[in-house]
Amino acid sequence: MQQLHFELTDEFIELNNLLKVMGLCDSGGAGKALVAQGNVRVNGQQELRKTCKIRAGQVVSIGDVRIKVASPTGLKK
Repeated sequence: MQQLHFELTDEFIELNNLLKVMGLCDSGGAGKALVAQGNVRVNGQQELRKTCKIRAGQVVSIGDVRIKVASPTGLKK
């Protein structure tokens, strides 16, 4: 399993945008399609909300890729 880390620059990032930023899809629309297909899990649970807010401490998984989301620098969780 590939482990990736993402540091927030704000309070949250929308799920479809996280997938795009991490290079797991080419666009936000492609990210929405991945979520709609039921391929994405957040904290181990299937997530079908394309623009759900991903916050620090959450783990997003798709296939054999796992993304751990960290707090923005200087802000507490």
